[in-house]
Amino acid sequence: MAETLVVVSKLKKLIKEKAGLSTSQSAIDMLSRIVEKECMAAAQRAKEANRKTVLDRDFPESS
Repeated sequence: MAETLVVVSKLKKLIKEKAGLSTSQSAIDMLSRIVEKECMAAAQRAKEANRKTVLDRDFPESS
């Protein structure tokens, strides 16, 4: 199991309040993997831009 990169209690509360659903540990694990992948991709974009800081613009906007 990978390191958990999300605040589990806040995530579970959000899903419970907004959707009325429970959240499994496997969902938490998957979200942590997604967060790690996106962070590493953002870090690579910052490096390619010759920056030492990851900025909001290094993350793709989806919505």
